[in-house]
Amino acid sequence: MTTPIVKKTNNPLGNNPAKTSSIPLVKRRLAAWVTEISLLAAAGLVPYGLGMFVNSRSEINREPLHPVLVVTERAIARPLALPADYGIRNVAWPTNYLWMLALLAPTTLSWWQLYLLAKTGSTLPKRWFGVKVVNEEGTPPGLAAVVVREGIGRWTVPVSVAYILWRYSFAFPNLPLFTSLAVLMVVGEALALPARRGRKALHDWLAGTYVVDANRPVAAPDVAASGRSLATANQTEEGNQALGATAMAMSYHQPEALATDNSSLVSLWRRMQQNPNLTLFGVALTSMTAVLATLIGTQVYIQTQHGNRESQKVNSQQFLALVQQLSPESGATIEDRQRTILALGSLKDFQSIQFLTDMMVKENNPILIDTIQQSLTSVGIDAIPELQNKNQFLASELDSVGSASPEREARQKRLQINQQTINKILNVYSGKTTGLDLSRTQLGQSGTAGSSFFSLVLDNSDLSGIKFKGANLNQASFKGSRFRGVGEDGRWDTFDDAIADLSQAQMKQANFTDANLSRVLMTRSDLSRATLNRANLANARLIGANLSSAQLVGADLRGAVLENASLTGADLGDAKLQEANLYGARLGRVIAIGTQLSFANLTKTSWQNSDLSGADLERANLSNADFSSSRMTGATLRSAQLENANLQNADLSLVDLRGANVAGADFKNTILTPSKQDPSDQFVQTPDLGSVSAVVKGVDFSQAKNLDAKQLAYICTQGGIHPRCP
Repeated sequence: MTTPIVKKTNNPLGNNPAKTSSIPLVKRRLAAWVTEISLLAAAGLVPYGLGMFVNSRSEINREPLHPVLVVTERAIARPLALPADYGIRNVAWPTNYLWMLALLAPTTLSWWQLYLLAKTGSTLPKRWFGVKVVNEEGTPPGLAAVVVREGIGRWTVPVSVAYILWRYSFAFPNLPLFTSLAVLMVVGEALALPARRGRKALHDWLAGTYVVDANRPVAAPDVAASGRSLATANQTEEGNQALGATAMAMSYHQPEALATDNSSLVSLWRRMQQNPNLTLFGVALTSMTAVLATLIGTQVYIQTQHGNRESQKVNSQQFLALVQQLSPESGATIEDRQRTILALGSLKDFQSIQFLTDMMVKENNPILIDTIQQSLTSVGIDAIPELQNKNQFLASELDSVGSASPEREARQKRLQINQQTINKILNVYSGKTTGLDLSRTQLGQSGTAGSSFFSLVLDNSDLSGIKFKGANLNQASFKGSRFRGVGEDGRWDTFDDAIADLSQAQMKQANFTDANLSRVLMTRSDLSRATLNRANLANARLIGANLSSAQLVGADLRGAVLENASLTGADLGDAKLQEANLYGARLGRVIAIGTQLSFANLTKTSWQNSDLSGADLERANLSNADFSSSRMTGATLRSAQLENANLQNADLSLVDLRGANVAGADFKNTILTPSKQDPSDQFVQTPDLGSVSAVVKGVDFSQAKNLDAKQLAYICTQGGIHPRCP
């Protein structure tokens, strides 16, 4: 019988097979694998890094992150327990294309490598190092075997084992530990190379493949023997000859071994033919079990449905009987009506909730109104959807009535009763409202001047995961409340965190003092004149939000996103805004005394007439920012980016500018010379520089604009750099 021969592949390493063969196959195989991984990593990391760099440039127009990238981010974040990020941030427009390339390039390269491996037995790196993958017949393995080998054996199994160990261990949700564990598993699986006693790596064992030297012709029966001992790849020429002789001797027995390996299904079929009665009994037993399981399942389903129908029938009968007792003709006393209303609430079905909700806004007796509210509160969260529908209907009714209409007061009172009921339920069931949807609900003050009004009070409540999107929460009180919970895993900053949605909500003059709003979505929300003192807004998304005249004294806004937000007239005293993103934000007349803004992105922000005395702006990006007529006495601007910043009429006395980039900055009428400190400003901390002369020492003012003679004299005498300095 003619033995098939594996053809040699061209080796780009100098077209010298002898030189390649001198390196052990184990090392060449490892080098080829490392090269493959490096190419894939470079294909993704290079465009991703370029996208990050482009995104940091302030002069490039920005646009929302592409939906495909948003979906990809969330798909990756969920299994890796990364923090939830429901907002769509803005990025520089080339960044979208570069990050799409970072997503597509590794995927395309992976499939191209798999195709080459399936059709030729070698990827480009394997070809460079003289390595080839073949099946037991000595031919390229084919696409199915390659997918099993690379997709399942090499990656899915080791990474899955690492993920299970990480997910259900003390290390969760520490992502670096998972990464290290996954790398160890993948490398460990890859290093399980063919060794003595015929052992193979898991991916080769699953796919039925072998890794051979592409520079040597190998007979098909010798493939298995060659794959069982990599040590023979380092043998001398005499050893190779001995191996060839041994392989030829084994070739007479190899077909029998292969037949034995492939005869499992055949032997099973023969046993079934030899024992027809046993086979028939097995088939009959399996069929009867399946039929019995189907009958039992069907019976359980029928009984469950019958029980539900009977329960609904009983509830309907009870509901009709209770409704008749509430009719005006029944002659029931107030006490009887109260008992009936409470009984209706105990039914907790849809028709009773709907009836009580309608009855509450029509009833005029305060005692019965209070009883209905008590009954609906006992129903709990299940009553909220119907109350919300009625709330929206009453709010639209109120808007349709003129302000001078006599009916307005009555309709307004009905709405307030509905709001009070929702308020009571949220208070009683605090912490059990995750996933509750109160979008576009009217829960803010709706009264006119001189009339009674409702005020939502949910102080020290757990409102994690509630959707208040587009809701009216004006003048509500949320002091000390939490809008974010740990989720099912009991850990912070993971994907399943229960996070409230306050986007587009109306929250004028609302009180969020000491509230936890970390990572909460508040895109385009109206928080004008709201009180957020000492509130935790770390990593919150306030894109396009209105925070005009808001109180944010001591608030934690680290890592928050406030792109294009309005903070005009806000008080940011002692607030923490490290690494916050305020791209394009409006901050005119802001009080930011002692505010922490280090590493913040303040590109294209407007700070006209603001007070940033003693603020920390170290390494902040202030490119194209407008600080005209602002007071920055004693501020720290070390290593800050002030390219093309507008500093006209700003007070920079006692400012530390060491290492700052002031190229293109406009210094027209800017105060650089420190004047005698006003006793009333003693709270401003002067930089500890040893002497005032260090504030501009080493700063390059060569490309600064509109420097006058007095400013130049100060810069030159205090160690600054400028072409006109002597």
